[in-house]
Amino acid sequence: MVPGKGFGPEKPDFRPDGFRTQYTSVELQWSRRCCYDGQLDEDRELTDAMSLSRLPLSYCTNVHPGRSLEEVVAGLDSYTVPVSRSFGQPLAAGLWLAAPVIAELTADVRGPLRLAEQLAERGLVCYTLNAFPYGDFHGERVKEQVYLPDWAAPQRLDYTLACAGVLSQLLPEGTDGSISTVPLGFKHLEQSDGFVGQAIDSLLQWAVEGRRRFEETGNRVRLAIEPEPLCLLETTEETLAFFGELFEEADRRGVLDAAREYLGVCYDVCHQSVEFEDVSESIRRLDEAGIRLNKIHITCAIELADPANNLEGRERLAGFVEPRYLHQVTARTSDGNVLRFIDLDRDLAESPPPEWLAAETWRVHFHVPVDAETLGPLGTTRADLRRALATVAEDLDYSPHLEVETYTWEVLPGSGRPELVSGLTGELNATAALLAELSGSGPGPVPFELASSLRLG
Repeated sequence: MVPGKGFGPEKPDFRPDGFRTQYTSVELQWSRRCCYDGQLDEDRELTDAMSLSRLPLSYCTNVHPGRSLEEVVAGLDSYTVPVSRSFGQPLAAGLWLAAPVIAELTADVRGPLRLAEQLAERGLVCYTLNAFPYGDFHGERVKEQVYLPDWAAPQRLDYTLACAGVLSQLLPEGTDGSISTVPLGFKHLEQSDGFVGQAIDSLLQWAVEGRRRFEETGNRVRLAIEPEPLCLLETTEETLAFFGELFEEADRRGVLDAAREYLGVCYDVCHQSVEFEDVSESIRRLDEAGIRLNKIHITCAIELADPANNLEGRERLAGFVEPRYLHQVTARTSDGNVLRFIDLDRDLAESPPPEWLAAETWRVHFHVPVDAETLGPLGTTRADLRRALATVAEDLDYSPHLEVETYTWEVLPGSGRPELVSGLTGELNATAALLAELSGSGPGPVPFELASSLRLG
């Protein structure tokens, strides 16, 4: 596949007040109100009327380093537990477990169970993993390397299968799991001519193994492929085309049911906002095509309106240039065309080409706090976030996992930004209020009651 081409026409008591966990070495008592597609019968009524998840809200731990198991647990203690206390509600840890961490966990048969105990000791649950970054997501320069290995490489399949094995041992009883992953690969990295076929083969292997795991253990873990700007799956149109080919091949092999059940999308709202897509229409089209939205990333991007007359905004945007992560930029012109630029730089912000300067609006793939409507002279895509969640609530008959994923706190410009715990808590509070409003439960958090147990060992 030629670079740049897409597919088709991304021990202290740590427990917060109000969330008590009692456990022995083999049995942990903890809570759930209802489960994602595995909920108790008496709770099904809750999701018949609306499909916003009733599980504890999750935030993704890729926002802090986790290059070893020790560093993962240290991050829980330094950030996740304080956030949970400040948030004052049950909180899920959306764990990022890089390949070296997965190797540590699986080197000992009891490794995942010990991690489950460590989560429970801290009053946390985990029902979703981020397996997008394979290696060090906090190195000096991540950029396009985050998409490697791609889905044609055996390392990606092996790693993601191992993630599923770990997650299946972390899940609260009766709760399904999800794992987000790369959108096949990156358009500006070279792929072989047989890339798509190799990726489909790997994904179908993953689906068949997911079905086998469920039949043997009762634990269902679904994969969530995350479209992202300038990746092989970037737009909704490309995603529909790829899944059409994937399902066709699955049908030919006699595994279509497994593919539809265990393979789906992680819908990162800011990614589709950067594409200038109608997020409501996008979600409906995926649903109508039988493509599951297994996970929603609650995210916002930067928006620059009227760049020709917003010099202050372009100057502020230049401050977001940083060396670690890739920040794809798009611009919508007056005729509806969308321009694309691989990575935000100062030249683009300060001295843009004429067609960029004349564009109506720019959007930048830079995850910014989801409680922010504006960033001084810059805007955000928070309105799209609201529309996306409203569509999920109104149109889907199942409940995708919901996770706040602002991984960029460390690289946000300016000395006045809040420290991490305060910033994450603000995002979670704003998100909980929005979810409560959309679900019709009034102001405040979505309820979550104590009622279940998880047996370890």
